[in-house]
Amino acid sequence: MEFKDYYKILGIEPESDAKAVKTAYRRLARKYHPDVSTEHEAEKRFKEVAEAYEVLSDEAKRAEYDQLRKHGGSRSFEPPPGWQSRAGGSSQFDGDGDFSEFFESIFGGGRFRQGRGGGQFYNDDFTSSRGRDIEVELALFLEDTLSGESRTIEYNLPHYNERGRQADIRKTLKVKIPPGTGDGERIRLKAQGAPGFGDGPAGDLYLKIRLVPHPLFDVIGHDLTITVPVAPWEAALGGRITLPTLTGRINLTVAPDSQSGQRLRIKGHGLNTSTGRGDLYAILKVVMPERGSDDAKHLWQQLAEQAPFNPRREWES
Repeated sequence: MEFKDYYKILGIEPESDAKAVKTAYRRLARKYHPDVSTEHEAEKRFKEVAEAYEVLSDEAKRAEYDQLRKHGGSRSFEPPPGWQSRAGGSSQFDGDGDFSEFFESIFGGGRFRQGRGGGQFYNDDFTSSRGRDIEVELALFLEDTLSGESRTIEYNLPHYNERGRQADIRKTLKVKIPPGTGDGERIRLKAQGAPGFGDGPAGDLYLKIRLVPHPLFDVIGHDLTITVPVAPWEAALGGRITLPTLTGRINLTVAPDSQSGQRLRIKGHGLNTSTGRGDLYAILKVVMPERGSDDAKHLWQQLAEQAPFNPRREWES
């Protein structure tokens, strides 16, 4: 089988830390998400990105992958004889689709969840007359959680005929996401799962919500945070800056003598809750210019000479 270079898929170096892995995944997940992307083979690329993140974001899986990559990272790849993953052979991978053969050969298939790609998990108890429950992952952009509009989803229903042969049924369903539903939560849709055997009732559909990482906002419960770069003079003198939100731009007042790391609360600009909306927290980050002119350096020198300020004064005690 073909060896998958997960670092290359995410566009990062093997020495990259966990933060770089997460940043690369966020950028690529948004770029290739099949619901919005116009890129060639977007769904295929999205699955590869999700699978790469599943491995590289997990310390144990990444360590094993690095070992195999070092000794067997070629296009033609087979796991060493007797290979057994120490990271666990029952992966809970929640990517948008099925595992690749390469992934399964290293870490095992484990439970198989359905995504847009059409896989599903179920238990193989043919004696039950009730239809199997299905879990479908629904990816939502943060902006979509505020719209309140119904979403159309498609998923496969495993169906067995009288000869015991499986013939999947493709089903389309329109659903409305309740306000306040968060990342990872499951919504039960009764009797929307697989058909029962004979006259048995249908199983249920469990809709698992997965919020697509946003390039600007981090999610904490129903609140959002955004890092706001400010120039040193903006932090010192204060002023008004334009701040993006999920519903448009607003003006944010920065007080004089603001500090890097200071949190400013913007009420009611977070995610929906059952009773309203969460808040948005702007975290100030003082950023220096990359290059300064001679005149600018002269002004900084004057400030250094005239300002009675020592940021390390507490060290002296």
